[in-house]
Amino acid sequence: MRKVLKRFWPYIKEYKLYYMLVLFGIILTVSATLATAHIMKPLMDDLFISQKEEMLYYIPIGLVAIYFTKAIGRYIQSVFMNHIGQHIMARLREILLHKIITLDMSFLYKNRSGELISRVINDIGKIEYFVSNMLPELFRESITVVALIGYVIYLNATLAFYALILVPLIIYPIMMIAKKLKKYAHRSQSKSADVVTRLTEVFNNGEIIKANATEDFEMSRFSVENWKFFKINMKSVYVGEIVSPLMEIIGAAGLAMVIFVGGHEVYSDNMSVGEFTAFLTAVGLVFQPIRRISSIYRRIQEAVAASERVFEVLDRENLIKDGEKVLKEDITRIAFKNVKLKYDDSYALDDVSISIKQGENIALVGDSGGGKSTFINMLLRFYDPDSGEVRVNDRNIKEFTQASLKHHISLVTQRIYIFQDTLAANVAYGQKNIDEQRVHEALRLADASEFVASLDKGIETMMEEFGVNLSGGQRQRVAIARAIYKHSSLLLFDEATSALDNESEKRIQAALSEYSKDKITITIAHRLSTIEDADKILVMQRGQIVASGTHKELLESSEVYQRLAGAFEK
Repeated sequence: MRKVLKRFWPYIKEYKLYYMLVLFGIILTVSATLATAHIMKPLMDDLFISQKEEMLYYIPIGLVAIYFTKAIGRYIQSVFMNHIGQHIMARLREILLHKIITLDMSFLYKNRSGELISRVINDIGKIEYFVSNMLPELFRESITVVALIGYVIYLNATLAFYALILVPLIIYPIMMIAKKLKKYAHRSQSKSADVVTRLTEVFNNGEIIKANATEDFEMSRFSVENWKFFKINMKSVYVGEIVSPLMEIIGAAGLAMVIFVGGHEVYSDNMSVGEFTAFLTAVGLVFQPIRRISSIYRRIQEAVAASERVFEVLDRENLIKDGEKVLKEDITRIAFKNVKLKYDDSYALDDVSISIKQGENIALVGDSGGGKSTFINMLLRFYDPDSGEVRVNDRNIKEFTQASLKHHISLVTQRIYIFQDTLAANVAYGQKNIDEQRVHEALRLADASEFVASLDKGIETMMEEFGVNLSGGQRQRVAIARAIYKHSSLLLFDEATSALDNESEKRIQAALSEYSKDKITITIAHRLSTIEDADKILVMQRGQIVASGTHKELLESSEVYQRLAGAFEK
């Protein structure tokens, strides 16, 4: 816990004023709790035994004042504790999400989306208690215990010894239970991520589930994770809930001892009935905060486990180090120099060397797994070479900041990403100020003007999740329009027209051919019509460029390309 507290301290110390207000609320609450025990003495001795008439007025007024003070203290404490917690959690969610989305793509590929969502939502939620409630509550209950113990010792030290002798017996089992709870908390949070992952897959793949009538199959898979989650949580409950009855038994034993010894003190006239009642009340009140402290300690284990999972991500080093130079000018030259990249035991790129200049239209063809997508990913710095260099404008690509590099690159992939926003915002993605004229021009070049005109609100039409209110071809046109709107000097197309019919593809290619004259265009395609007009075609196999040339040249010189071209035509 000390390590976790140390990590959160930079956040916690920024809320000194709020913690002072919380402390003020704690002082009011603890004072009222002490007064609750102390008022028992005049209640018994002066009101009931001595029957002083004025006590009929003072005692009720005193009780109202005590509980009013306690209510004000608890309100102040609760409001400002929640403010601290909610504010820190909002910041932590942003910090964690920023860390996740700025980590290298290999991290995002290897970690399930449900796992990452669980860390941002569930784990951060458990930490909220740690940073907002745990410290003030632990402080309040500890002060309350100390104050009440001091009060009972003040009333009768001998009797206090008998009352509190059992308290140390509580500490060891609570520590043992806490260790178990931390282990279960780790397992519970991990299994929670599995449940979220299953749900994410179900919601993201509703179409294929419906098409195959596999609702029952998916329910059975979800049910397995769901009930595993239930069993782990119940193990935590079985262990955690031992604390409360244990406290009740020890508390009852302590009170029994107080009544036995205290009764003798009253019979011997060493204590008045009022003093004994006040003492008994104070002892009873001591065990309440001790019980709450044990409960807090139990919940701390969940927060510590969640914190460790969050800090595991925050402490992760990014494999892709950002450069320092800002790329201001357009990308006019690209070069791969002996680039090698290995995935597991095989090369995704193996000694690739190629130079590309402004205005060139390059096509990548080859069998699946040949290295085509990896070639494009290297330009986006999704990965860095194990050896060799990728150079942009005669500089190592690693020298540039990733943001400035990607500002000059537009990517359209086979998988289309449509966000829940207006059509215009999707075309001008990432831009705060949308140029409607540029949006319309981009849509025109992407052969999308006709279908956009048929929408009720045109470019202001809201897109549904995944763009389900558009056809596949329409979504692909929007993606191409997004690349055009960005007005980048490097265009990367990975099966960018796969969902379009031949006529639409030809119209878009004609428009793009004119648009991209002063740009570098790199295209991955499996259609002959997409690549036959390319300035150069690179044939890739097992991470190597095995042939290069124009469509005509390769048909004459490359058996691999002849085979691929034959497959394209089928």
